[in-house]
Amino acid sequence: MSYARFAGTLLRANPGNVGKIRVSPGRCRSTAASTKSQEEKGPRIDGCTVVEAVPVELISHSKHVGKTRLEKIHIDFDNTEEAYKSKDNIELLRSLLVFKLCTIDFLVDKNKELMNLTKKVLGQWMFEKLMKMTFYGQFVAGEDHNSIKPLIQKNQAFGVGAVLDYSVEEDLTQEEAEKKEMDSCVSEAEKGSPDADHREKKYKAHRHFGDRRGGVISARTYFYADESKCDHQMETFINCIRASGGASADGFSAIKMTALGRPQFLLQFSEVLVKWRQFFNFLAAQQGKSDMMVLEQKLELEQLKDSLSKMDIGAMDDIESWITGEKLGLSGTIDLLDWNSLINDTTKISNLLMVPNLQTGHLEPLLDMFTAEEESQMKRMLQRMDVLAKHAMENGVRLMVDAEQTYFQPAISRLTLEMQRKFNREKPIIFNTYQCYLKEAYENVTMDVELSRREGWYFGAKLVRGAYMYQERDRAKEIGYEDPINPDYEATNRMYHRCLEYILEEVDHSRKANIMVATHNEDTVKFTLEKMNEMGLSPSENKVYFGQLLGMCDQISFPLGQAGFPVYKYVPYGPVNEVIPYLSRRAQENRGFMKGSQRERSLLWTELKRRVLGGQVFYKPVY
Repeated sequence: MSYARFAGTLLRANPGNVGKIRVSPGRCRSTAASTKSQEEKGPRIDGCTVVEAVPVELISHSKHVGKTRLEKIHIDFDNTEEAYKSKDNIELLRSLLVFKLCTIDFLVDKNKELMNLTKKVLGQWMFEKLMKMTFYGQFVAGEDHNSIKPLIQKNQAFGVGAVLDYSVEEDLTQEEAEKKEMDSCVSEAEKGSPDADHREKKYKAHRHFGDRRGGVISARTYFYADESKCDHQMETFINCIRASGGASADGFSAIKMTALGRPQFLLQFSEVLVKWRQFFNFLAAQQGKSDMMVLEQKLELEQLKDSLSKMDIGAMDDIESWITGEKLGLSGTIDLLDWNSLINDTTKISNLLMVPNLQTGHLEPLLDMFTAEEESQMKRMLQRMDVLAKHAMENGVRLMVDAEQTYFQPAISRLTLEMQRKFNREKPIIFNTYQCYLKEAYENVTMDVELSRREGWYFGAKLVRGAYMYQERDRAKEIGYEDPINPDYEATNRMYHRCLEYILEEVDHSRKANIMVATHNEDTVKFTLEKMNEMGLSPSENKVYFGQLLGMCDQISFPLGQAGFPVYKYVPYGPVNEVIPYLSRRAQENRGFMKGSQRERSLLWTELKRRVLGGQVFYKPVY
């Protein structure tokens, strides 16, 4: 069936549904820098000893606020008394011990073997006690949603909220993980005729990289077993959402798409989105616009119709019907966001997996066939996502969708955008995650922000540097496609700050964008505060949040919280034995983190000595 005829069929089947699904703008290429001018402004924070006030006169961008006197904010991250006032001396000593152990290569490299040996020697009860006194106690809040409440309430008393994250994982061998991945990422059509399709190698499963835990530091990893397991994991997320809603009035909860269904669909849908983007690039090049910035690439409608007709894609009437459906092209041009709306969900979900063939000029299925069970599995993944979003809304909890590998991410971003379009109409409920070590991170952010502007919903983003760098680089090199990662750490820092500044400008402009600055980098936090001062963004508006992992960088989290900023700890919880994989990776992450900087240990020692010399040997937090 031709490209235009297929689209025309969908339009005739249900024209009201055109544009319901839009391609994630994360696939766009652009080097556009923001040209928005900035005014020097600053917010007001009262009653905090770590705030240095410098009065400034300005007019706020808010429609409801007239001329006000705001105060610039300065946070003293060297003030150990403020940073650690929520910790008793035993907790400080535990942090020093754990961070020191994380710098010893032998202990980190052999941590699983050593924990298994300790369990055999001491027995289960003593092993759990030892873990709770050390690594578990440092990085995990408790075993269930009831046992974590005291820690969450204590942190809240010192201005720090929680992003609840049930961190239980299967303890699989590498061989078991590889088998599960290959079974769940290869369709029945591919198993029957492995060389019959024209799939791009990046979006096909490869056994060598079947164990997605390899080269991953802090992110949880889920492997598909069956649909009942996905239902169980959805229930776990629901319990986490309810716990978050019960623990605070403004909590977050984190979910992962790969926990909610068979990853085959994410792989295939990602490839479809990328190929549609490539088709747009092809048409833009035909019109001599390939060198333009992505949002400036506007296809002239008449030229587009002529090109499609010459490619023998379909009759001119079909092309006209396809393009002008849902009022597209009324301006005489079509840009990428208009183009994205042409993927339609009017019929079977497997029809989403249709791709344009530039050689034949036809729209073809990515695979030759889908079984009824595969079709059902795709639908159930989407249904589980919808259930979680509804529970988050009902419980007053914001839902953060974690980023994953680049071969899954186009689909994850697209599906997250769909949830944002549906649930972020009145306030930000759904937050997408942007990994700034990716070369295309800025394009992802700018296109998604533009979509939210056009449609009038609340944009929600979490900015991270990324968790899959080593795995992504190895996979690209081994399989033979472009490395998606920035060339070095400095480039990633620049990308992070560029994306951050762009979203802050959008917050300043519309007050409908919201961002969590998820980082342990003190310079990035200071950069954010500086930009907030310049733009007059007050922390009391609750548009800019900060996030760090539990047990790390308290010298950043608690001074921010006590100065009135919305700041959150990612709070893992789960039974001791079942979070061992999480703790193992946390030890590995801290090895690099603690070797690279002695600052946190130095601050801990400074505060411990201050208390001992000041007669506070038995210091207890007061809240």
